[in-house]
Amino acid sequence: MDENASQDDVQAVEKLQNAVASIKAELGKVIVGQEEVIDQLLISILGRGHCLLMGVPGLAKTLMISTLAKTINLSFNRIQFTPDLMPSDITGTEVIQEDKASGNREFKFIKGPVFANVILADEINRTPPKTQAALLEAMQEHQVSAAGTMHPLPQPFFVLATQNPIEQEGTYPLPEAQLDRFMFMVHVDYPSAEEELKIIQQTTSDYKATVKEVLSGEEIMGLQELVRRVPVADHVIKYAMEFSRQTRIQTDEAPDFIKEWLAWGAGPRASQFLILAGKARAVLDGRHFVTTEDIRSVAKPVLRHRIIVNFGAEAEGINSDAVIQKLIDTIPRNESEITSDGRLSKVLGSEDTQ
Repeated sequence: MDENASQDDVQAVEKLQNAVASIKAELGKVIVGQEEVIDQLLISILGRGHCLLMGVPGLAKTLMISTLAKTINLSFNRIQFTPDLMPSDITGTEVIQEDKASGNREFKFIKGPVFANVILADEINRTPPKTQAALLEAMQEHQVSAAGTMHPLPQPFFVLATQNPIEQEGTYPLPEAQLDRFMFMVHVDYPSAEEELKIIQQTTSDYKATVKEVLSGEEIMGLQELVRRVPVADHVIKYAMEFSRQTRIQTDEAPDFIKEWLAWGAGPRASQFLILAGKARAVLDGRHFVTTEDIRSVAKPVLRHRIIVNFGAEAEGINSDAVIQKLIDTIPRNESEITSDGRLSKVLGSEDTQ
């Protein structure tokens, strides 16, 4: 822990580590494996970001999100996105109600399912763009507008969306403006053989898990404030900026492989999310300082939906993750920094801090 951190912050970080261990233990009663996905979800929540989970059906994406909401004692609503879903089905609608005492009629706003702390937007790419856009204001401004009136959403507020990458019929790809609102795009992969065996044993028996609450909404907001207070050295900020700036093919900063493989690069929001995610990862690791290793570890989930590979790269089998890995390997880290074990280390090139 950084010696400049206040005693309250030190205690808050220790409390968070204990809480995270408890959250993972509670999730482990229901979810087998997926430790990296759970870590990325927690980083996203602590960084006040929204998260998009990509994975084939049957990988417990929905179950993971609903169980996580239970462990942090937040209100939870699931919205199943379908082709006939209307914007008002998400945000709410104005209805005419009559006052029985006076006989006067007036409009009253009936809140939609988006008015909850955790929103599971299930199969978000199955609804048309007009309905997808209904989430944009909620995600960015944490409010809903109806008939000229602003209705604030409960805090904290997270949208955790799922998307199926293989079923393309009847889907509407998310526009880049909405994708950019998600802090992370998380890939949910197949379980290992050992994990799959445990999943089958658990789900085909009469096993029933009871999940306990670990953190309250107020505690989550306090931890989000703690994450914002984590200091970041200038060289770490510049290192994060390089990941965004080097993806912009129109600039002189872009290396040759970027100009060869990308059609479009990342905007400033990518740099902001890299820093916020790095701060959250540091706090989860029990530190009150951010290293370039934190930035490297969150680069793929932050950037993979913000860069677009061109047809040439696709023909060569190169995807966004491969491009980001190339950036990780080539962007130099040439400043001294404190590593996770508290030692001062000189980082040379792209070597790991030890």
